[in-house]
Amino acid sequence: MYTQLKLENQLCFRLYSASRLVTQAYRPLLEPLGLTYPQYLVLLVLWEHKRLTVGEIGERLMLESNTLTPLLKRMEIEGHIVRTKGTTDTRQTVIELTPQGKRLERKAKEIPSCLAANWNGGFMTLDDLTNCASTLDKIISQLKK
Repeated sequence: MYTQLKLENQLCFRLYSASRLVTQAYRPLLEPLGLTYPQYLVLLVLWEHKRLTVGEIGERLMLESNTLTPLLKRMEIEGHIVRTKGTTDTRQTVIELTPQGKRLERKAKEIPSCLAANWNGGFMTLDDLTNCASTLDKIISQLKK
Protein backbone atom coordinates (compact mmCIF):
# COMPACT_ATOMS: atom_id res chain seq x y z
CA MET A 1 0.00 0.00 0.00
CA TYR A 2 1.12 3.54 -0.76
CA THR A 3 1.86 5.51 2.42
CA GLN A 4 0.18 8.62 1.02
CA LEU A 5 -3.07 6.63 0.79
CA LYS A 6 -3.17 5.63 4.45
CA LEU A 7 -6.16 7.13 6.23
CA GLU A 8 -4.04 8.58 9.05
CA ASN A 9 -2.03 10.53 6.44
CA GLN A 10 -5.08 12.33 5.06
CA LEU A 11 -5.65 15.94 6.10
CA CYS A 12 -9.14 15.73 4.58
CA PHE A 13 -10.09 12.96 7.03
CA ARG A 14 -8.90 15.00 10.01
CA LEU A 15 -10.91 18.02 8.81
CA TYR A 16 -14.00 15.86 8.20
CA SER A 17 -13.70 14.21 11.63
CA ALA A 18 -13.17 17.51 13.42
CA SER A 19 -16.17 19.05 11.64
CA ARG A 20 -18.41 16.13 12.54
CA LEU A 21 -17.30 16.12 16.17
CA VAL A 22 -17.72 19.88 16.56
CA THR A 23 -21.24 19.59 15.16
CA GLN A 24 -21.94 16.83 17.70
CA ALA A 25 -20.61 19.04 20.51
CA TYR A 26 -23.10 21.76 19.55
CA ARG A 27 -26.09 19.40 19.53
CA PRO A 28 -26.85 19.38 23.29
CA LEU A 29 -26.49 23.17 23.38
CA LEU A 30 -28.82 23.73 20.42
CA GLU A 31 -31.48 21.12 21.22
CA PRO A 32 -33.08 23.19 24.03
CA LEU A 33 -33.51 26.00 21.47
CA GLY A 34 -35.03 23.62 18.93
CA LEU A 35 -32.23 24.30 16.47
CA THR A 36 -30.01 22.18 14.27
CA TYR A 37 -26.41 23.20 13.65
CA PRO A 38 -27.11 24.43 10.08
CA GLN A 39 -30.05 26.49 11.37
CA TYR A 40 -27.76 27.98 14.02
CA LEU A 41 -25.28 28.99 11.31
CA VAL A 42 -28.04 30.74 9.33
CA LEU A 43 -29.14 32.55 12.47
CA LEU A 44 -25.56 33.64 13.23
CA VAL A 45 -25.38 35.30 9.82
CA LEU A 46 -28.80 36.93 10.19
CA TRP A 47 -28.16 38.15 13.75
CA GLU A 48 -25.13 39.95 12.35
CA HIS A 49 -26.57 41.25 9.07
CA LYS A 50 -30.35 41.40 9.79
CA ARG A 51 -31.55 41.12 6.16
CA LEU A 52 -29.89 39.13 3.39
CA THR A 53 -30.76 37.40 0.15
CA VAL A 54 -30.53 33.64 -0.10
CA GLY A 55 -27.46 34.13 -2.30
CA GLU A 56 -25.74 36.30 0.28
CA ILE A 57 -26.40 33.75 3.03
CA GLY A 58 -25.11 31.02 0.75
CA GLU A 59 -21.91 32.95 0.07
CA ARG A 60 -21.24 33.50 3.76
CA LEU A 61 -21.96 29.87 4.68
CA MET A 62 -20.43 28.44 1.50
CA LEU A 63 -23.67 26.60 0.69
CA GLU A 64 -25.46 26.20 -2.62
CA SER A 65 -29.04 27.44 -2.84
CA ASN A 66 -30.32 23.87 -3.41
CA THR A 67 -28.96 23.01 0.05
CA LEU A 68 -30.01 26.27 1.66
CA THR A 69 -33.56 26.56 0.30
CA PRO A 70 -35.06 23.54 2.12
CA LEU A 71 -33.30 24.63 5.31
CA LEU A 72 -34.77 28.13 5.02
CA LYS A 73 -38.23 26.73 4.29
CA ARG A 74 -38.08 24.70 7.52
CA MET A 75 -36.89 27.74 9.45
CA GLU A 76 -39.81 29.75 8.08
CA ILE A 77 -42.31 27.03 9.06
CA GLU A 78 -40.78 27.00 12.56
CA GLY A 79 -41.26 30.77 12.77
CA HIS A 80 -37.59 31.87 12.91
CA ILE A 81 -37.44 33.74 9.60
CA VAL A 82 -39.64 35.22 6.92
CA ARG A 83 -38.91 34.92 3.20
CA THR A 84 -40.04 37.62 0.78
CA LYS A 85 -39.37 38.44 -2.86
CA GLY A 86 -36.85 41.17 -3.54
CA THR A 87 -38.31 44.58 -4.38
CA THR A 88 -35.84 45.42 -7.15
CA ASP A 89 -35.31 41.86 -8.40
CA THR A 90 -38.21 39.49 -7.80
CA ARG A 91 -35.98 36.52 -8.67
CA GLN A 92 -34.19 37.10 -5.37
CA THR A 93 -35.56 35.92 -2.07
CA VAL A 94 -34.85 38.11 0.94
CA ILE A 95 -34.53 36.53 4.38
CA GLU A 96 -35.25 38.39 7.61
CA LEU A 97 -35.60 37.35 11.22
CA THR A 98 -39.00 37.20 12.85
CA PRO A 99 -39.39 38.46 16.43
CA GLN A 100 -39.03 34.82 17.49
CA GLY A 101 -35.77 34.51 15.54
CA LYS A 102 -34.49 37.70 17.15
CA ARG A 103 -35.33 36.39 20.64
CA LEU A 104 -33.26 33.27 19.97
CA GLU A 105 -30.13 35.43 19.84
CA ARG A 106 -30.46 36.25 23.53
CA LYS A 107 -31.02 32.58 24.35
CA ALA A 108 -28.04 31.49 22.23
CA LYS A 109 -25.54 34.07 23.47
CA GLU A 110 -23.99 31.63 25.96
CA ILE A 111 -23.41 28.83 23.44
CA PRO A 112 -19.83 29.84 22.46
CA SER A 113 -18.70 30.13 26.08
CA CYS A 114 -20.42 26.84 27.02
CA LEU A 115 -18.67 25.11 24.15
CA ALA A 116 -15.32 26.65 25.13
CA ALA A 117 -15.86 25.52 28.74
CA ASN A 118 -16.45 21.96 27.50
CA TRP A 119 -13.15 22.11 25.63
CA ASN A 120 -11.25 23.56 28.56
CA GLY A 121 -9.35 20.38 29.28
CA GLY A 122 -5.98 22.08 29.02
CA PHE A 123 -5.20 20.39 25.72
CA MET A 124 -5.28 23.68 23.81
CA THR A 125 -4.82 27.26 24.90
CA LEU A 126 -6.77 30.17 23.46
CA ASP A 127 -3.67 31.01 21.40
CA ASP A 128 -3.62 27.44 20.03
CA LEU A 129 -7.27 27.74 18.99
CA THR A 130 -6.65 31.15 17.40
CA ASN A 131 -3.69 29.77 15.44
CA CYS A 132 -5.77 26.77 14.39
CA ALA A 133 -8.58 29.05 13.18
CA SER A 134 -6.06 31.13 11.25
CA THR A 135 -4.62 28.02 9.57
CA LEU A 136 -8.12 26.79 8.69
CA ASP A 137 -8.93 30.21 7.20
CA LYS A 138 -5.86 29.89 4.95
CA ILE A 139 -6.89 26.38 3.86
CA ILE A 140 -10.46 27.55 3.14
CA SER A 141 -9.21 30.56 1.20
CA GLN A 142 -6.92 28.39 -0.91
CA LEU A 143 -9.63 25.78 -1.58
CA LYS A 144 -12.11 28.46 -2.69
CA LYS A 145 -9.79 29.52 -5.54
